[in-house]
Amino acid sequence: MFAKVLSGTPFGVEAVLVEVQCDVSPGIPGLSIVGLPDKEVTEARERIRSALKNSGLPFPDLRITVNLAPADLRKEGAGLDLALAVAVLGAAGEIPQERLLGCVFLGELSLNGELRPVRGVLPVALAAREAGIERMLVSIDSAPEAALVKGLSVYPIPDLRTAYAFLTGAQEIRPLPHRIPEAGGPRTWLDLALVKGQLHARRALEIAAAGGHNLIMVGPPGTGKSLLARCLPGILPPLSLEEALEVTRIYSVAGLLPQGVSLLRERPFRAPHHTISYAGMVGGGAGIPTPGEITLAHHGVLFLDELPEFDRKVLETLRQPLEDRRITITRAGVSVTFPASFTLVGAMNPCPCGYLGDSQRPCRCRPHEIQRYWRKLSGPFLDRIDLFVRVPRLSREELLGEGDGEPSEVVRERVRAARERQRERFGAPLTNSEMNLKEVKRHCVLSREARNLLARAIDHYGLSARAYARILKVSLTIADLEEADIIRPEHIAEALQYRPQKEGET
Repeated sequence: MFAKVLSGTPFGVEAVLVEVQCDVSPGIPGLSIVGLPDKEVTEARERIRSALKNSGLPFPDLRITVNLAPADLRKEGAGLDLALAVAVLGAAGEIPQERLLGCVFLGELSLNGELRPVRGVLPVALAAREAGIERMLVSIDSAPEAALVKGLSVYPIPDLRTAYAFLTGAQEIRPLPHRIPEAGGPRTWLDLALVKGQLHARRALEIAAAGGHNLIMVGPPGTGKSLLARCLPGILPPLSLEEALEVTRIYSVAGLLPQGVSLLRERPFRAPHHTISYAGMVGGGAGIPTPGEITLAHHGVLFLDELPEFDRKVLETLRQPLEDRRITITRAGVSVTFPASFTLVGAMNPCPCGYLGDSQRPCRCRPHEIQRYWRKLSGPFLDRIDLFVRVPRLSREELLGEGDGEPSEVVRERVRAARERQRERFGAPLTNSEMNLKEVKRHCVLSREARNLLARAIDHYGLSARAYARILKVSLTIADLEEADIIRPEHIAEALQYRPQKEGET
């Protein structure tokens, strides 16, 4: 006999529906799986055999052949286990064929038949809805994630025996209602009220949040650079539902959704160590590429501490996603495009010893060592950075003081208002940092005084075309924070303070 059921497998941050075709015929007993299965899928033979027997269900003592279509797509993970077991039961005549139609099965089987959660549930559920599928059977732990998709009846199944009873009509199971959680995911940010002093850096952080600008902080060790970076997600506007679904889909595919969380509502904050590999940063791995750190930071913050210590090749890979907000990875004929719209925050010392220009400790570095240290960051990479800010050592009074800085909640409200002005300006959820040259020319309206000041700055600093556009973008963000309709001289003057530093400049 023959039976077919539907399942799914992640492909990038999307998913592809897989048709599991099963044929049971006389011959030497055995179960073979074809259709480019990886090792985890091939090992499902033993899991299915044990799960069926331990659930009190028959395992045909015949020749069983399973094909996973489309056959030219590599199938990964243990999520096909449930579909494979149901297909075997259907081909053996244990489950009516009509009960298998219009349903997607996804879940890993334990040897005793229990159903375990798998990665990529949300992308598969979205793919099922787009294909017109009405029902989906998943584990109890995965059901809330699948129930995020409206228009799909999600049935939480504890084990294979229950799935069999439901499909044969012996047991009724109510679908999980569609529900969007109000909150979800761990809080990764710190409150700005914890930061003592550093008013200039706090202001740069607010501008970066308001306009989506990339930021590099330069200062001696222990001045609060990492603390400031961890405050940035807290002053960004909350994720919209569409953004939350995008972030959740990425973390679901990567298998990084926290236990008990179906929807991530906090903005991501990723801080990889400087020893991270090329594949760890951009994504990759054997078979179908998986998301890297730049994709895990989508709609959030990517923080690179000790920036010059990162491998130069790793840093150079950031150039394309910083410009295009996405990255395409090709591996062995498989091409996957990942989203990568994030705010980059870097922190570094002014020199190898860390104390160039420090008021308390002298620098021990030689001039050529300082130049070599700064040259670890290429010009094209630095061209993608909008804001450079010095974070000096705190004074005794600042350290002993209680700190009177604004909390994140107050700053977040100003950032939200600035982002709303940008949404109205562009007619889409875009930021000033994403403007192209045509949009810069159209939206960056300068007063006569501002134009004169910018002209003098071009002559004095020798600004390039890219630097000119960068200053205009930052100036427009500053104007948005002040709810100004045009760019005024004070906006240009402040933007000029965040110009890139020269090698070793303090």
